[in-house]
Amino acid sequence: MENRIAIIGTIVENSEAVEKINAVLHEYSDYILGRMGIPQAKRHMNIITIVIEAPNDVISALSGKLGMIPNVNIKTVYSKVTTQ
Repeated sequence: MENRIAIIGTIVENSEAVEKINAVLHEYSDYILGRMGIPQAKRHMNIITIVIEAPNDVISALSGKLGMIPNVNIKTVYSKVTTQ
């Protein structure tokens, strides 16, 4: 199956969600190429960017699980290029 590179941008509006996010990301750790977290203490939020290389269905599943966590907003951007 062909893989794609995608970026999942995540804004966490409640720090109680971070533990749930980490659990979901651990499930998909084999596909994650990198992760960057930026705490915004003044605004009481965190910004997490995840770079992933995986088949479309895996990327969609990860995005869906993250998006179902309360107080978490996500957007996923897919590359047009597929990899083997």
